[in-house]
Formats: sequence, structure tokens, C-alpha cells
Amino acid sequence: MTRILDRRAVLGILAGGAATFTALPQALAQSTPTAAELLERLGADPSMVIAPDARVSVRELTRRRDLRRIAPSVDIQSINFAFGSARIPPREIWKIDEIASAMRQLLRRRGRELFLIEGHTDAVGSNEANLRLSRARARSVADELARSGIPNNAIETIGYGEEDLLVPTRRADWRNRRVTLRRVTDLVIGY
Repeated sequence: MTRILDRRAVLGILAGGAATFTALPQALAQSTPTAAELLERLGADPSMVIAPDARVSVRELTRRRDLRRIAPSVDIQSINFAFGSARIPPREIWKIDEIASAMRQLLRRRGRELFLIEGHTDAVGSNEANLRLSRARARSVADELARSGIPNNAIETIGYGEEDLLVPTRRADWRNRRVTLRRVTDLVIGY
């Protein structure tokens, strides 16, 4: 995957500027998978085959991390949620369009699909506030996907707050403020 870095971050790093080195992670966060990359990753088979009679309800799936981990997924860190915010910056709506393009192709190819959008936060703040914020982040992405033509019945949302940190720290870390998109069709009853 090609990553485009912020010009100032690269120049600062090349010039040896320690102060701009912290801009590198944020610059990397702004890279997003293309629709083709998303299609390939989400269109993959689950890591384990689940027999039709072993499938679960969406509610059960949201409670079972072991099952969710089987589903093809993508952590979307390129949607840079500001600290404490569920708002998708207008300059990043094109990223939702890339995601929607991949989802539309999967829906056309297979007819019926179900995607789970998980919202996540960093560990700053109370558990309750982080849970509310993570739900709002997932819903914010789902709303934008719906505006991009993804049917509401193809999307489920859930928030996990600080439960599933990518970077185990109690400090603010942009990498934990993300959404995860999973194609859960093969795990859910009725699909």
C-alpha cells in the first residue's frame, strides 16, 4: 500500500527536526486503502469456516470477540477522528466514498452482505463516555455510507469504547481512535 506523507513531516525528518518527527504518525494516519484494496480484504473468506447451523445472531456476534476476529476486516485509521469527536472531517469524506465503492461491489457480486462497523476510542476519559463516543463514531461512518448508497440493512454498528486498544496505553493515541469494518455475512444467521 502506498503511503503519502505530509511534505513538512518528510522535510523535517530529513532535516533532522525532532519536533516534526511526531507529525509522521499523523501523516501515515491520513493514508487510506483504495477501493480495490478494501474489496480484496473484505471479499476474502473468513479465517475459519463456520457451518450454517453454528452461525449466530448479530447480537451474539457483537459480544463474541473470538467470532468477530474470524471475519474479513479492515481497521480504518485513516478517518482521523479528533479527540472526543465522532465527526468525520469534510476533507475525509472521499475516504468513505472509497469504502462505499468496495462495499457496493461486494453487494453486486454476492447479492446480500452484512457489514459490522465497530467504533473505538483511546483510553482517556471514563468508560461510559468512551462507549458513547465509540457508538457515535460507528454511527457517523454508517450514516455517511448510507448517503453514499449503501443500504441500511447491510450495516450494523456497535461501539466498544476503549475495550480493544490497538496501542495499549492510557494516554491519548490517534491509532486507537478508529473504526473497524468487518464483513460478517458468513457468521450470522440468515445470510
